[in-house]
Amino acid sequence: MNDITAEMIERGRGKDPRVVAERRRRSAEVRAAREKLTTSDTGHRGCDVGLLRAYASARIHSAVPATALIAMVAALTRYWMEGELDIIWTVLAFSSLLLCYGLAKKLERLSDDEINVVGWRSKFVAAEFLHGLVWAAMALLLLQASDPNAKAFVTAMLMLAAAFNTMVTATIPFAVYATITPMSLAIVVCLRIDGIEDTSLSLLALVGAAQVFFVVLAKRFHHVTRESLFFRIEKDDLIGELEHAKANSDEARRRAEEANLAKSRFLATMSHELRTPLNAILGFSEVLKNELFGVHAVAAYKDYSQDIHSSGQHLLMLINEILDLSRVEAGRYELKEESVSLAGVVEDCRHLLTIRAQKRGIEMIEAKEPDLPRIWADERAVRQIVLNLLTNAIKFTPQGGQVTLKIGWTSAGGQYVAIRDTGPGIPEEEIAVVMSSFGRGTLAQKNAEEGTGLGLPIVKGLVDLHGGLFKLKSRVREGTEAIVVFPPERVMNALPKFDDDAPQFASLERRRNAAA
Repeated sequence: MNDITAEMIERGRGKDPRVVAERRRRSAEVRAAREKLTTSDTGHRGCDVGLLRAYASARIHSAVPATALIAMVAALTRYWMEGELDIIWTVLAFSSLLLCYGLAKKLERLSDDEINVVGWRSKFVAAEFLHGLVWAAMALLLLQASDPNAKAFVTAMLMLAAAFNTMVTATIPFAVYATITPMSLAIVVCLRIDGIEDTSLSLLALVGAAQVFFVVLAKRFHHVTRESLFFRIEKDDLIGELEHAKANSDEARRRAEEANLAKSRFLATMSHELRTPLNAILGFSEVLKNELFGVHAVAAYKDYSQDIHSSGQHLLMLINEILDLSRVEAGRYELKEESVSLAGVVEDCRHLLTIRAQKRGIEMIEAKEPDLPRIWADERAVRQIVLNLLTNAIKFTPQGGQVTLKIGWTSAGGQYVAIRDTGPGIPEEEIAVVMSSFGRGTLAQKNAEEGTGLGLPIVKGLVDLHGGLFKLKSRVREGTEAIVVFPPERVMNALPKFDDDAPQFASLERRRNAAA
């Protein structure tokens, strides 16, 4: 199996789509050229084979009516022909019919790849011409009879046979001409045998018009059959292309999912191996930064230690976010569910980020509906959701702007938290980008804002684990609003209301004040 590169995984398939499309186009051109070289009628081998099979099917299914017609004509001609001639004609008629029938049965047993279109068409035309000659011979035999009614009988029988054989051979135009030409000539000879003055010109015109009508009708039937075959072949080709594309898509998706799952499992198991050296870097750089073992001989060393410590903290934050996202994608993030107050978590996160907002002159406004019951959720995950969204709102809100936090009920009975800022907003076409892993909008790139592009994907993954809904609404120059909805089944109406004066909350408030 070929190695799957990072570029292939990024594209989500194992092969370059441009190469596949070019190869498919060239194959179609070669197939079309081959079909034009191997066919002589429609320019499409599949259609020509279908027309031959349609003729064979019509000839096979018309064998009984054709036999009955020959038997009826043989019985009626005994009034004008002698026994030997009648028997000879009957044997010849059945023999020619049996030849056409045998060729049709033989073609029916062959596969499409074994059929030589030109060869089999020539065989059918020759057999039908022979069959037409046998019918024309009946007219020449009956002309020897002295009864004038024989001429009318011959004309009627040849017209009937011409109509019958025209419909049977309509899918092969040359076969139509081969079978109808001898009969038409025989009719003309029969009507003109006694001279033009005794021949009914109106009857001759009627016969000629009827023969033209038969030919036109056969052409129309051939055209309709050919078009239906084209449509069927195109449908089959389209279905084949769709099945081929679906198989390629399924295989590419399977490979991409396997590669992504392997990556996620690898990162999810690397927590200890990655954090251990980073903790050492952070610890030793903090010792050097604080000059615990004495003042540095060179003052720049202290600045270098500070830079090492800051870079280590940033790298640790990046690794933590990658590991969190990997655990979510790998399905290894286990929720530790408990009774959680959504309003209390939002208030806690707002308090933690108040100093950062004040440094940028951003006003934080909180609006919550009273008496909100607790929800059954993972408090650490909920806290991470709110912190990520609130951090983004403060980061992209200009000085003097506002960040509004809303907590309340949804119309379905769930609870929601909405964080809205007055920043520059996100263009609609970039929302999908910022929601993807490592995706960053043009604004973040232009302003060189720090970030990994993993905050929103982590938020969405954690919300999905809770069975909730995450929406991101934004309008350019108006701001962005992030909404997290927890489903009604997570609302715990039976539990006591969350009391901000409870001892647990009071101790938490004291710890936060001490940390501040």
